[in-house]
Amino acid sequence: MTLPHIGFVGGVGVALLVVGIMEIVAIVSHKWVMHGFLWSLHRSHHEPRTGMFEKNDWFAVMGAVPSIILLVIGTGWDLPLITAIGAGITAYGAIYFGFHDVLVHRRAKHGWNPQQRYLKRIVQAHRLHHVVESKHDTVSYGFLYAPPIRVLKAQLEANGKGRLRSSAKIRREMDIENAEQFAR
Repeated sequence: MTLPHIGFVGGVGVALLVVGIMEIVAIVSHKWVMHGFLWSLHRSHHEPRTGMFEKNDWFAVMGAVPSIILLVIGTGWDLPLITAIGAGITAYGAIYFGFHDVLVHRRAKHGWNPQQRYLKRIVQAHRLHHVVESKHDTVSYGFLYAPPIRVLKAQLEANGKGRLRSSAKIRREMDIENAEQFAR
């Protein structure tokens, strides 16, 4: 089997395409795997963390393994297409880490509060994802894309079955009001 040779620009294009595909993979796996049969690992992410790591971090390892394998194969056998796919998965992992772990959950301490509409919406949407205590009836499973906050609010209200965190109801209203101000 011969793979097509792609130049630098083609490689960047493939890597960017893979980043987009990985968002779809992340949404599907977050909704049906993490909030499904591997909830035993992901639950730790929906509970207060006691220490630097949580069981949910195994998903980062699971995502890193295929990207490392593809990068090793692609660079070791001079297969630029395979290298670009591995680079795209790696780039998505880095973007995910920056958005999710650093910006939203502040696992690396910083004082930055984003003012840009897109970043605010991503943060707000993920906070709304966490207001439901159970693995069911939550919203917004993506990391780079989030529906408008008013849509997520309507989904939460329509679901109405999952228990909301005790202090989250007030925070949810504040988040939604703040989000609606910049979502217009």
